[in-house]
Amino acid sequence: MTLPSFPFPRRQFLGTAAASLAAASLSGGPAARAADDADTTHVTLAAGDLTAVIGANGAAGEHRGGYNGVWSLQHEAASRSLFVPTYAGLNLEHIVTGVPLPNSELRFEPRHAPMSVRAVNQTTAELHQPPTPVTHVESWTRCRLEAPNAIEMEFRCVPRKHVFPHGYLALFWASYINAPLDKSLYFRGGLDGQRDLWTQLCTQWHNDQSTVRHRDDDFEMTFDEEQQDTLYTNLSRFRYDRPFFYGHFDDLVWQVMFDRAEGIRFTHSPSGGGRNDERQTTNPAWDFQFVVPDPQVGQEYGFRVRTELRPRCSRDELLKTYENWSASVF
Repeated sequence: MTLPSFPFPRRQFLGTAAASLAAASLSGGPAARAADDADTTHVTLAAGDLTAVIGANGAAGEHRGGYNGVWSLQHEAASRSLFVPTYAGLNLEHIVTGVPLPNSELRFEPRHAPMSVRAVNQTTAELHQPPTPVTHVESWTRCRLEAPNAIEMEFRCVPRKHVFPHGYLALFWASYINAPLDKSLYFRGGLDGQRDLWTQLCTQWHNDQSTVRHRDDDFEMTFDEEQQDTLYTNLSRFRYDRPFFYGHFDDLVWQVMFDRAEGIRFTHSPSGGGRNDERQTTNPAWDFQFVVPDPQVGQEYGFRVRTELRPRCSRDELLKTYENWSASVF
């Protein structure tokens, strides 16, 4: 396959990208003004056993700026949020094209580019990010709480310019988990020759065999030689067979289910959410990716993900939950 040519030299692209993101962050920029016109940085939703705070990239209280998605998710039976209070879960973190980016603001473009949030109703909120200054991807993320214990998230995006020299667009979401005793992800899959087994993934350190692909995912994300080590460049030997995973949090279980396997990859870090000094441990990251080969300008791409936070139950019940939901969406 012949990849499309890059419109100008990569060095020029990186310089232009840095300037574009800096300009968009200034209050005088049109994209920043659109975000500043929003009435709020976050909205609070409640349904059934759950209370969730859905927010854009702003700061409020102990929540730091630069983290979007679900700022907080608390079950009525829990004493604390599933997510690290200063960070977030289901946080749109990276837009990856295979071009190495030289600083944190560029590497974490969706966390620094303007974004707004609006309440649709008492159980639904929507985040909107105008075309980002570097990768020019516009996106919408709608989160709806469903009693007794679920968040249905629908993500849509549209590339507005062709900046994909390696022939793909990849988006990366991080969920920073609030110091669970068990940092592992669990899913159905295994090594080559091991199919549909309950499999445990707990990487030993950050960027260590961190990304799990579907059994049939043979798409190779290529990178410029200067690409730094990251979670999404490090692949696990494990493969998953069904597009869902779960993890334990205190007396609860958090299950994350996708409406497709195509393009979806699971990612784990034992310490991506930093330290928790009170509990004398680290906060793991239970992440995922969405990879779009050969993205076309103006075309919409997306997926649905349903998460459930509820009291611990058997694996059979988790599998049944996934099968019942997937039957309604596949």
